[in-house]
Amino acid sequence: MSIKSDTWIKQMVKDHNMIEPFTETSIKNGNVSYGLSSYGYDLRVAPEFKIFTNVHSAVVDPKNFDENSFVDINDKKEVLIPPNSFALTRSIEYFRIPKDVLGLCIGKSTYARCGIIVNVTPLQPEWEGSLIIEISNTTPLPAKIYSGEGIAHIIFFQGDEAPEKTYKDISGTYSNQRTIVLPKV
Repeated sequence: MSIKSDTWIKQMVKDHNMIEPFTETSIKNGNVSYGLSSYGYDLRVAPEFKIFTNVHSAVVDPKNFDENSFVDINDKKEVLIPPNSFALTRSIEYFRIPKDVLGLCIGKSTYARCGIIVNVTPLQPEWEGSLIIEISNTTPLPAKIYSGEGIAHIIFFQGDEAPEKTYKDISGTYSNQRTIVLPKV
């Protein structure tokens, strides 16, 4: 298994439509960068958020998720995540991961330096969809997140052989998502 470069990523986008929409260069222009980098891809935040709150005293339970656990915020250029709180969003990009590829989503250092952490998430072989991004504000202050800008980095690995079973083979729970999908068991 090896980490793949920008040249390989471009070819996979051409051959498998792996990232859509695909930005072939790193875009900055006063924004948190997004697009293709040397060894990966910086994905963008969609303007769709679920901000967790304790207003309704709900319990967060992955087996019985209560929708009163969050507040929906949509179509905003920026959102505030309350201190010591958490939000879900999704990537603007839609991914189609080939059978012999594994993607690994990690946070960008610009946000990490502000105490904003993106959960490490695998993009399994033959998984497809918009990536649901978990953002934690670890600070005692409100944290601002910018829609349409970079939030996380995907590193791609190509295996020496295809796995016996892929995400598609096991009918993975979170395939083909285009909106924020809540926990399912």
